[in-house]
Amino acid sequence: MIASVSGTVAALGPLSAVVEVGGVGLLIQCTPSTLAGLRVGEPAALATTLVVRETELTLYGFVDADARDVFESLQSAAGVGPKLAQAVLGVLDPDAVRRAVAEEDLGLLTRVPGIGRKGAQRIVLDLRDRLGPPRGGAVVPGPRGSASAAAAVPGAPAGVGDAVREALAGLGYSAREAEDAVGRALAALAAPAPEQGGAGAAGGDPAGTGGPAGTGAAVGTGAAVGTGSDPGGAAPDAATLLRAALAVLRR
Repeated sequence: MIASVSGTVAALGPLSAVVEVGGVGLLIQCTPSTLAGLRVGEPAALATTLVVRETELTLYGFVDADARDVFESLQSAAGVGPKLAQAVLGVLDPDAVRRAVAEEDLGLLTRVPGIGRKGAQRIVLDLRDRLGPPRGGAVVPGPRGSASAAAAVPGAPAGVGDAVREALAGLGYSAREAEDAVGRALAALAAPAPEQGGAGAAGGDPAGTGGPAGTGAAVGTGAAVGTGSDPGGAAPDAATLLRAALAVLRR
């Protein structure tokens, strides 16, 4: 078993990363939340597990050993292979999986593409005594680090959208679901930032109060900055768009 990998990120794909270790590039399958923390050319350390099949050896990587352990435990449930286990961790973090099993929350488990009600019941039955209780406090379902992107952006290159749709398909979503999620995610990322615009308006002197002549102009400027519609803004990369699309699908 290869328990961990440390090296330099050589390449990133929708569902995998290549980490160069001692001159050898290792292809590692990762969840979107894990990939979101990696940058090409920067060092990375991943907890890993090697899945051996008759015709292939597949290395799966995780942000920490806890996620790897849950991945391995999930595969002990009837009907759950490595791809489905990875899909679970693409939608739920380890504590959310533990809570869903402990509380028999079938609705939470069936949010994962490929898991129906009977499959969720089987996971609860098989893992009830293996995962243990949640380690954290309140758990919010969804990939770790998958909060909505902070920066508003105008759109994404076609190649990025295609890569994200391919990644969603790899997680089990239908082509229609993937297309709709990407479109809604792009719209959300390009939307005005209400916090900034609101703050700018609130900070100004109301019309007719007799404030300094320059106040009104300052308010207008603050509101414009908050729109997030600057045509020169950077388009989202695949990781940002994928996180936003997953957030849309979890609603």
